[in-house]
Amino acid sequence: MSLPLLLLFSAIVLISAYFTYGRFISKKFDIKNDTPTPAHAQKDGVDYVPSNKLVVLGHHFASIAGAGPIVGPIIAVTFGWVPAVIWILVGGIFIGAVHDIGSMVASLRHKGKSIGIIIHQYIGRSGKRLFLIFSFSTLILIIAVFADIIAKTFVKNPGVASTSALFILLAVVFGFFNRKLAHKKPAFLWLSIIGVFLMYYFVILGNNIPFELNYVFWVGLLLAYAFVASVTPMSVLLQPRDYLSSFLLYGLIILAIIGVFVANPEVKMDSNIIFKSEDIGYLFPVLFITVACGAISGFHSLVASGTTSKQIDKETDAKVVGYGGMLIESFLAIISVCAVMVISRTDYEGSLSADGPVNMFADGMGFVISSLGIEEGLAVNFVALTISAFALTTLDTCTRLARFTFQEFFEETENEKVQSITQNRFLSTTVVVILSSLFLLSGEFTTLWPIFGSANQLLAALALLAVAVWMIKSGKKAGFLLIPMFFMFVVTLSSLFVLAFQNFEKGIYSISIIAGLLFVLAIVLLVLAKRCLKKEEQKIEV
Repeated sequence: MSLPLLLLFSAIVLISAYFTYGRFISKKFDIKNDTPTPAHAQKDGVDYVPSNKLVVLGHHFASIAGAGPIVGPIIAVTFGWVPAVIWILVGGIFIGAVHDIGSMVASLRHKGKSIGIIIHQYIGRSGKRLFLIFSFSTLILIIAVFADIIAKTFVKNPGVASTSALFILLAVVFGFFNRKLAHKKPAFLWLSIIGVFLMYYFVILGNNIPFELNYVFWVGLLLAYAFVASVTPMSVLLQPRDYLSSFLLYGLIILAIIGVFVANPEVKMDSNIIFKSEDIGYLFPVLFITVACGAISGFHSLVASGTTSKQIDKETDAKVVGYGGMLIESFLAIISVCAVMVISRTDYEGSLSADGPVNMFADGMGFVISSLGIEEGLAVNFVALTISAFALTTLDTCTRLARFTFQEFFEETENEKVQSITQNRFLSTTVVVILSSLFLLSGEFTTLWPIFGSANQLLAALALLAVAVWMIKSGKKAGFLLIPMFFMFVVTLSSLFVLAFQNFEKGIYSISIIAGLLFVLAIVLLVLAKRCLKKEEQKIEV
């Protein structure tokens, strides 16, 4: 299959799914604008801020994308590009997008609270605490890893650092004027055009004024920035930065599409399906763990029910932001697969181990975009900068999400003093940043990162479980949630079992023990959910 045909086919499938299955899912959740969203009902100007759906889409897409839909799909091509494409399309439409909009709507119906609070209400307090501890630990791991990745990127490419700093300043100015002109649509349009133009100009300007600092200094600045982004009102920094940054990725997608159709590069990758890889294992379950963000990712449920649900202006916006945002990410994952289809399998295997998936994507897309007359070196740098910008977005969003998770864990404690302290956003964010710093300095994140893929997909299975239980206890059918949920539990439990066994044999007991604990966590929450639903059935019979 040629790359233009693959992109065209994928685009048609995803767009059709939005208007068909997306409409079906919206009806299942009974999405309507009868009641005010939490952004209005709990409006506080800090976390709960009703916003234009395009701004919210920009924030949500920038937060969930990161490097995930690039790294995962490229590694998954180890098993062949055919199974990778099938899983991205099928998973994105019927599992990932359903998971994202489901988490978002459930949060909208529960005062903008996280999946952990929903588990508490419908499964029990023990389930909530287990889920929040798991979520908080995962977020601390992500913050440490991304602070490390971004700091190393800034050291290696000082121009990327200066451009990122300029983006932050631009976002603050954009946010200021957007608040002043919030009710004037023509003004918002012109403000967006000017903001996007300046953002692309800063890509060039940043390379001319590089910020050269050492690794430790960058880590300190990044964590300080994450602290500020977590405690300031959404409309001041996080929201406008994510909105503007999303246009980097939109631009990358558009340039990639045009470049593919203009250049029509030769597909050198074979279409063989490889069921076992010596490096990463068997196609099942590894493929479904490796391609996460492009098909389904549990991290999305934390964003959807954490920051995004607190900004939704009207409930009907959830379809565009939740379901639509996931499908855009699936298309980005397809583009990632295309980036490595232009090289042979032998070259692919060599580059994957030598250069890594991010550089492979930058080189592949840089080559395609250069067919439009753009100098190839500049095109490669633009792609690399875009990925770095989204890594920074993941860092600041995760810090805010970790703060929410920490606050929700203690919000019902009987000790009023403890509750007062933990609900303070400055103190709770300080705890998050200190723990992330200690974890980063210890170096343990490099040991634990290999388990993140399985933990992330377990998070997705648990989110689907929580939303399904909520729907069932609300007297609604939840088959469209239960089928994806069971599939994700089978995939995750299989992966955790294999991970625990393999690492035990290698003598890496920390990974083996954690994989075992996550396996037990999944079983415990399934049992709690079953008991909860059984009690509900008994009430109905009585």
